[in-house]
Amino acid sequence: MIARALLIGLTLLVSALMLAACTGSPALDAVTASSRSFAPSETDQPLTISYVVGRDATVDVYLLDASNTRYNLRIGQPRSASTNPYVLRFDGTVPTNDLVLLRRLLPPGDYTLVVAAQVNGGTPEDRRVPLTITGNELPIPDVQNLLVSPPTISPNADAVNDVTEITYRLPVSATVNIDISAPGGETIPVVTRDEEGPYEQHHVWNGKRPNGSLLPSGVYTYTVQAEDNYGNLVRRQGQITLEDVGQPEARIVYASIAPQQVMLGGVITVTVRVRNTGTVPIRTYGPASGFQYSTDQVFSSVADGRYAAQAGGFWRIGLDWDANSGGGPKRYPFRWALSQKPPEQWKIPGVEDWLMPDEEVEITGQVQILQRETKMGFYVGLIQDGVGFFQDRSARTIVEVGF
Repeated sequence: MIARALLIGLTLLVSALMLAACTGSPALDAVTASSRSFAPSETDQPLTISYVVGRDATVDVYLLDASNTRYNLRIGQPRSASTNPYVLRFDGTVPTNDLVLLRRLLPPGDYTLVVAAQVNGGTPEDRRVPLTITGNELPIPDVQNLLVSPPTISPNADAVNDVTEITYRLPVSATVNIDISAPGGETIPVVTRDEEGPYEQHHVWNGKRPNGSLLPSGVYTYTVQAEDNYGNLVRRQGQITLEDVGQPEARIVYASIAPQQVMLGGVITVTVRVRNTGTVPIRTYGPASGFQYSTDQVFSSVADGRYAAQAGGFWRIGLDWDANSGGGPKRYPFRWALSQKPPEQWKIPGVEDWLMPDEEVEITGQVQILQRETKMGFYVGLIQDGVGFFQDRSARTIVEVGF
């Protein structure tokens, strides 16, 4: 029992001595900087700041300029007591409260480096070290004259506001990132760490993910960030709206070519039913249903060329035959609008009409046979100008020609 009592007493004594030693230790000690003069614009080596924490505490590290303006490097960081020093590497930049200039390189001048520690319930302790920042004062980067146009796009391959253009000017060379944030939090990268010079800049976004998949309609936030070689960082943001998002789709549900025997100079009639199987309207234009060609004509030569192929967007039904020597854009020389209305009743009278989702139309067209071929293999196709043939060589029919 005596031995046990002595052991307990010795343990309590050691604990008391250790507590006394801890409570007697300074909360902060050995605050040093690797140099009293630092030129961040002229070196890629950071300034090293070190300090020792004698008791568990929260630590602030900041700089004060000649007018006593405070620039925080660390705020309220918990630090455990240790004989090993804590180290902070300072590159010359500090965060700001500016919504555009997020970080900036401190200008040359005389500063005071302050490391402050506060033990729970105790009085704050700080150590101060003079620091002079030298070198040239550099221009701050910016994203100037930023314009996103149009601010509302409809990525649905109709060639109307399918993309938006992001334009801006950089006053100095910078590394640029452009991201789009979706309403649900998804981030879509548009530009990633692109090294850009002090020029007018231009980027295009198609309203899709990098893999080409569609994003839902909604209001998105774009962020343009530019950082120079010295750590100055600027950010500008805005909103862009996606609406009527979708992938156009259509199918030929029926087609016939008749008669199958004609005399040279006779006329064949093609009848086609087309349904919009997608989720967005399909734009179309002439010639109108019922228009008659001859085999000496093509869609781009009639009506003074007003129906020549237009880039993207527009869909038409087409008729071609096996021996047609035209390739690529000369395929399907006979084309008609996906509308059974007369042009004056189109969505834009005389210019274009729309085939709405789930809508089905029947189109007819005629061709006078002037080609001296005894057998002509005709077929129909579904065409999107400038994009391709979504249905090709459908309803192939042999027409015998007598002469």
